[in-house]
Amino acid sequence: MAETGSVGTAVDTGNIVAADYFQSYSVVGLLAVLGVLFVAVAFGAGRLLRPIVPTPEKLLTYECGVDPVGEGWAHTQVRYYVYAFLYVIFAVDSIFLFPWATVFAAPGYGGTTLVEMFIFLGFLAVGLLYAYKKGVLAWT
Repeated sequence: MAETGSVGTAVDTGNIVAADYFQSYSVVGLLAVLGVLFVAVAFGAGRLLRPIVPTPEKLLTYECGVDPVGEGWAHTQVRYYVYAFLYVIFAVDSIFLFPWATVFAAPGYGGTTLVEMFIFLGFLAVGLLYAYKKGVLAWT
């Protein structure tokens, strides 16, 4: 593994490659340590500089600035989950269709990717059919 340099000295290329490899990781490690140190110093400074004046109002439990009233259980309508389901259907559809169009244009991939896309669109059609049967797509 030794090569002869221009002046006739032997250079071990294995050690040079390993040194470059570990030097790049040492830079990443140093940045990670600096990031953790920066966060620790910021939290420590915040803890030292903030005023500590507990009052009964500050010790109350609240949600979004509103005092809690009633029981802790809240009723959520199922239709919001169905809307989220429809969003996922269309988001996944768009995320999958754009890369597929570029691969479909490549030579040798046309037939296979076309079949895969029809299978995928079949799954999406089943999801849309489910939403249609539930009446989610009807205007109210």
